[in-house]
Amino acid sequence: MAELPSGLLEACVVVGTSSDKLRDIYQIVQQSKSNEFPSLEAEVLQVHAPPFVSKETNSSQPAFSRVQRRKSFIKKKRRERTETVSNGESSNRADVSSVTEDISVPKDLDLIALPQLCFPGGMQLSSEQKEDTYHFLVFTDLFGNRTHGVVVQYYRAVQMCQENGHRWISSKCRLFTPFAICIISKFPYYNALRDCLSCLLVQLRPARQSDFEERVKEFSAKLSLVPLPPPGQLHVSFNLQPLVVVLPSREDQDSPVIDIDLHLPFLCFSHATLLQILSCLLQEQRMVFFSSDWSRLTLVAESLLVYLQPLSWQQPYVPVLARGMLDFLMAPTAFLMGCHISHFEEVAAETEDLILVNVDEGIIQSSRSDSIELPAIPLHAAECFISRVESLQVHYDLELCHLGSGTDVNAIRTQRRDWLRRLNTQIQNISLELVVNIFKGVQDFLNHEHRVFNSEEFLRTREPADQLFYKKVLETHIFHSFLRDRLNRKRDTYSRMEQSLRNHAHRNRAMTETPSRRPPMSELSRSTFSSYASPDHKLSKKLGASMPNLLQPPADFLTVLIPSRPASLRKMTPDIGLKFQNKPVKIFRLPDFPPPMAYHYVQKYYLNMVDSLKSAIDTTPTEEAALLARYHYLRGLVNTVSNRPLEALEDFQSLYKTDSDIFPSQMVKSLVDSLPENERMLLEKRPEIKRLITRLKQDQERERAQNGKSYENGTVKRFKLPKTYMHLEEFVKCVQESGIVKDQGTIQRLFDALTVGHQKQVSPDLFRVFYTIWKETESEAQEVCLPASVLEHIEASECVFKVSSSVKTSRGVGKIAMTQRRLFLLTDGRPGYVDVAQYRDLEEVKVSSAPILLLRIPSLKLRVRGRKDAFEANLKTETELWNLMVKEMWAGRIMADQHKDPQYMQQALTNALMEVPMMVPTTTAETLKHKINPSLELTAPHAVDVLLYTPGQLWVSVSGGKVMVFDASTWCLTHTCQVGTARLNCMLGVDTDQVWMGSEDTVIYIISLVSMVCNRQLTEHRAEVTGLALDTDKYSQKVAYSCSAEGTVMLWDIATLQVKKHFHLNCDRLQSVTSYNGSLWCCSRDSISEVWRSGNVKHRLHLPEHPKGSLTTFTSFLLLPEIEEMWSICADSGEISIWHMKDTSRPFHRVLLPDCLGCYCIIKVKKQVWIGGLGRSSTKGKIYILDAEHHQVLKELHGHTDKVTGLCSAEDRYVLSGAAKQDGKIAIWKVE
Repeated sequence: MAELPSGLLEACVVVGTSSDKLRDIYQIVQQSKSNEFPSLEAEVLQVHAPPFVSKETNSSQPAFSRVQRRKSFIKKKRRERTETVSNGESSNRADVSSVTEDISVPKDLDLIALPQLCFPGGMQLSSEQKEDTYHFLVFTDLFGNRTHGVVVQYYRAVQMCQENGHRWISSKCRLFTPFAICIISKFPYYNALRDCLSCLLVQLRPARQSDFEERVKEFSAKLSLVPLPPPGQLHVSFNLQPLVVVLPSREDQDSPVIDIDLHLPFLCFSHATLLQILSCLLQEQRMVFFSSDWSRLTLVAESLLVYLQPLSWQQPYVPVLARGMLDFLMAPTAFLMGCHISHFEEVAAETEDLILVNVDEGIIQSSRSDSIELPAIPLHAAECFISRVESLQVHYDLELCHLGSGTDVNAIRTQRRDWLRRLNTQIQNISLELVVNIFKGVQDFLNHEHRVFNSEEFLRTREPADQLFYKKVLETHIFHSFLRDRLNRKRDTYSRMEQSLRNHAHRNRAMTETPSRRPPMSELSRSTFSSYASPDHKLSKKLGASMPNLLQPPADFLTVLIPSRPASLRKMTPDIGLKFQNKPVKIFRLPDFPPPMAYHYVQKYYLNMVDSLKSAIDTTPTEEAALLARYHYLRGLVNTVSNRPLEALEDFQSLYKTDSDIFPSQMVKSLVDSLPENERMLLEKRPEIKRLITRLKQDQERERAQNGKSYENGTVKRFKLPKTYMHLEEFVKCVQESGIVKDQGTIQRLFDALTVGHQKQVSPDLFRVFYTIWKETESEAQEVCLPASVLEHIEASECVFKVSSSVKTSRGVGKIAMTQRRLFLLTDGRPGYVDVAQYRDLEEVKVSSAPILLLRIPSLKLRVRGRKDAFEANLKTETELWNLMVKEMWAGRIMADQHKDPQYMQQALTNALMEVPMMVPTTTAETLKHKINPSLELTAPHAVDVLLYTPGQLWVSVSGGKVMVFDASTWCLTHTCQVGTARLNCMLGVDTDQVWMGSEDTVIYIISLVSMVCNRQLTEHRAEVTGLALDTDKYSQKVAYSCSAEGTVMLWDIATLQVKKHFHLNCDRLQSVTSYNGSLWCCSRDSISEVWRSGNVKHRLHLPEHPKGSLTTFTSFLLLPEIEEMWSICADSGEISIWHMKDTSRPFHRVLLPDCLGCYCIIKVKKQVWIGGLGRSSTKGKIYILDAEHHQVLKELHGHTDKVTGLCSAEDRYVLSGAAKQDGKIAIWKVE
């Protein structure tokens, strides 16, 4: 029988003293009659590990059979003797013949140190019965994998028995010996396993010694039958008399199991001390925890490590050190270990550079002094954490004040468990917010393409008081692992919370303009950035003004600038950390364990579990897909272990349609590989199983390909200035890594500007000078701290990009400041605001000269629309620089207004002066409202593959399965999802909760509009999915159609995600499907067919002949049923063919679009038809608007630099267009 995957029990080990040694010690004690007892040496007495039951077991054999995994160093010896000393009554003489038995030990389980850890304080006889005690262990292998142990120590009376013929006469004495039972599991189910051991002790106390081993075996066998719940909101419970034990599930695949009281550290330490401990952990110090309670050491340490999630402790971790292991504390590397409080003085005196944490007294100190000299957690993050924690209710007794006394122990336990789950969730949210606040902004200094982290720039944005903390943290393994996850774009709790904490304005700037690291002045005014203005931190303004800053972009649009340091987060809304949506939890109750643990009864137990799961699946509504997925997962596990591979594979196949995130690829692969060839061939005859196996093979090939890049995905580089001459390729990489700019076109122009003559190379010295000037100029503007009287005149999102020296102007003396929207004068003396000009209002910018005594000083003269007098500033040596900068901003503003594209403001300071701005036709300027750049953070534009509008949201698919969701009211990015790795061909809003996406990898992906997670897949197609459509069946139920390139059309039941019907069309690449009036219209490259729902072709129309006699291919079509017309468009042709829907023999009318090379998309909006194509003369994207009734071209719109690949309508008020990769932008057009 197969071993149950992901089982609860790894092994159950009994530790104590052998009977021989007990006998000897007992005799010594009897003879000496002393009250002092000698120490005992603990040893492993029993090891019980699954599998316990095999198919060959029959009624005449023992109930259990341990299958040997590998030979152990342990030997269990039983010798025949006349006098035995035991922990209970003597066993039958027939069982005490001289036997040497090998004890099987699970693979990778080392028992050498286990006896010491089960009795970390030593093993001692006692003259009285002692209370049972529990503690917890963590084992770490060479690869960092952790195994967990729960130990109970209990005492039994030692009895001396002498043989007298066939009778045994017992003579009892007051002597008790300790035993330990340790449950070892791969998962940290500390509370649950402690409950299990408590139930075991209830059974062991009245049991005879002869039954002891069988009782422990039976207990272990029961735990081996318990399946672990998959990630999500389904827990598993089982009855282990007298308690009902609950196994909580993980929140998601990347989250740890939480089965401890996370509030314990709050009961042990003050908030300030707790933050000190977390700071030491983040800095990877050598830390030792002390307590008089062994269990407290592990529980507190485990809680603290959960607080740091998703950061993971990478150093040695031994929360419980036995007395004989104190030499571990001499290790030179960082570590986290725990000792008994009795060793505190010894450890403090004999070791150096240790952080000592007294859990019992709640204090922290170093081994050198009573204080900690390490830098503390940044103040703003600490304040936020303390304010959140102060609102926590960590005392359960306060929850019980209004309740009566409970009489049902399991009901009382359930009540406390629910309270603890809510509290644990709150604590996890608060601690996660702490981590986010500490490392917020790291993402802005990452270059994903080159896997570079610009640590120097990141440090420069931190407060001076916090820089030492960050310097230490940035060098740790824990931070390196965290960076690796960020560079791999891992979607975990950190990334989700960081995105939720970004304010709305920043997200808006991030996509409609260039994402900036420079903070808006509203944030600077609230923060402590003014501290950077101290002389110690100011940079040379003279150097910054000595040379034009070629790549200084405007305001919100710079790709890499300084991020803001937020004000005290006590001002933030407290809802983020404390108020959360309490996800409902379901508990699946396992059947009662079989009384005799024989094969037949175990199989019946599994059948009962399958029946219970079937009942749960049948009673769960299809809307609760996530819960259904968990039931299918559990049933798949049970079917796997009970040798029903077909049923198991069917359950795992169901996960694609319910929640593919929990699909156990490795388990299914092992299951398929273990099947005999004949069984596998039979399974592959079933289409759904064959699809599963095929998909599994594809995933394995993709995984192997990714493993080939594993080294690359694991590297993290720090940016360093170049040391050798750079050609263009090296220069592009260096500039992108530095964070100055990502756009390759801009970098090409910069390269041309910095290289002179035929030798196209940039020297390292020249780049260093340029980089220094760019950073110093940036720093100057960063140091500006505007008073409130000035801030009220500028918008909250504005940033200061350039500040002049103090100069005389026609409106007073002061410094000229430049933002992305305006110029203003910051007057000297009492700081004041004098408006100079907004860029769009400028009429003239020129260099002039102002007479001062006998000299003429160079000055800058500006004429502003609506003002009589010109503004003149005596900028002296800075005049040429400011003339260049203002003209560029002016030109950029003009182009941004004409193109409705804010990105032209980015180019205003990074490109050379555009003396003749690109002019936009009047028609385009009047219709174009705005532009969005989805490829903003990429090094090159990516094609917009598909556009979809759902109420309030715009869905955009770019290459490689990346889906971006924008708020349709502000056009700001709200979510990003990765849907497979292949290009998406189509998207469809199915109902208020689902968006379906057809991919080139043959899968239909389903995204939930509630959770914005893609965890369901439809895998029935055998070729790339090219089209999706909605319809209603004869019962008025909503259904969906999908088509794939090879001609297959499928009808889907939206509620059950089952295929109701499918048929095949003979055609050249089926591209789309549309439902109308009981029939389907299917478009392929060579024909458009009207098909009955049964699949029979009703009409088929073929490509019209091109005027020159050649044929092209259909790209799309549009039905206009109100006038009974069908419009078709073709690639490589600017002609529209218009057909009668009832007579499709040939088109009755054709419209030739002016200057059109080909058409790619078509939609109807009100009484207009919009067509996206490619211009013939300029090879740029064009949109044609036609009158649907009169077939006349109303407008030609020029909004893209590449062909228009997608169109969609937003409630007939706006039309959105997306372009191919040379442009990669989305234009938003007003519908008239």
